[in-house]
Amino acid sequence: MTHTGSSSTKMYPDNKKIAFFVIIFLIVAFVGLTYVKWWPYYHKALDAATKHTIGSSIVSGKNQVAPAPSWQSAWDYALAYYKSVWKAAVLGILLGSLVQVLIPANWLFRVLGKTSFGSTVAGGLASIPGMMCTCCAAPIAVGLRKKNASVGSTLAFWLGNPTINPATLVFMTFVLSWKFTLIRLVFGLLLTFGVSYMANRFAANAELPKEITKETARLQEEEQTGTMLTRWLSSVWSMIIHLVPSYLIAVLVLGAARAWLFPAVSETSSNSLLVIAGFAIAGMLFVIPTAAEIPIIQTLLSFGLGTGPAAALLITLPSVSLPSLLMVSRSFPRKVLLFVTAAVIVLGIASGITGLLIL
Repeated sequence: MTHTGSSSTKMYPDNKKIAFFVIIFLIVAFVGLTYVKWWPYYHKALDAATKHTIGSSIVSGKNQVAPAPSWQSAWDYALAYYKSVWKAAVLGILLGSLVQVLIPANWLFRVLGKTSFGSTVAGGLASIPGMMCTCCAAPIAVGLRKKNASVGSTLAFWLGNPTINPATLVFMTFVLSWKFTLIRLVFGLLLTFGVSYMANRFAANAELPKEITKETARLQEEEQTGTMLTRWLSSVWSMIIHLVPSYLIAVLVLGAARAWLFPAVSETSSNSLLVIAGFAIAGMLFVIPTAAEIPIIQTLLSFGLGTGPAAALLITLPSVSLPSLLMVSRSFPRKVLLFVTAAVIVLGIASGITGLLIL
């Protein structure tokens, strides 16, 4: 009896400490998201309702096509892109590192660590307040995987951030139409919950990638010896080293190539299946800030792009990108990322065909 009471007394302060760390994480997330996302998007929604626009296309401005590929084109796009996302990118790295040191692994495992559909749903629901673009959500997905969150739940969180973003759906309704919003919501839900769950089943017997296994072992070893501050700094540094270089280079490359990815299309072929498939692939590769697909589509439609390719971009532009896939490449088995990439393209084509029929 004495032994049991002693154990309970010993565990109680640890539980209080864990609860304190979790509260700290939630406060950081709340303050960060309020400053970076929620408050700015409230004002943006008001502008969308009154002006029926949220700005010019980041791909081509007010022109039909983007500048020809060049170093200047790459640099100009990178500057515009990072000016739009840098705050969210910093917040993503901050939250991705803090989830590794503040949230207990056993807590995460109970909610996000299983291969059940329930864990996938939990990951998708957790993404809704984030409203981040695919690249800014990537560091948090990496952090979740390092804490052994399952493939399905982590993918649902990562894909759900950009695709079922409630602010984007509101902007889309005011700027494009409710039909565009409906298509985006239906296919976004299929991608976030359906594809993520299927990927979870697909990788059910797959071990964590070696890189993430080594990183997890290192963090666990540091947890026994290092302080909270040293573990957090180590986590931040690891993310910067592994994520930022490929992110920077890929954005420059895509910025230079945007005229090739989104060429001018004649009105006679603007709704062909070939064009729908081409724009679906281009959208999957290209990288944009949150909700930037709306002015891109609005501009392309004004120059005669068909509703089919436009609807394909609704899904593929925000969902994933070459930079974000590179950022999470160490955290998922390769076959999972190939499956997700193919699924995004297929759903994009299906969305395009749907748009061709109802828009």
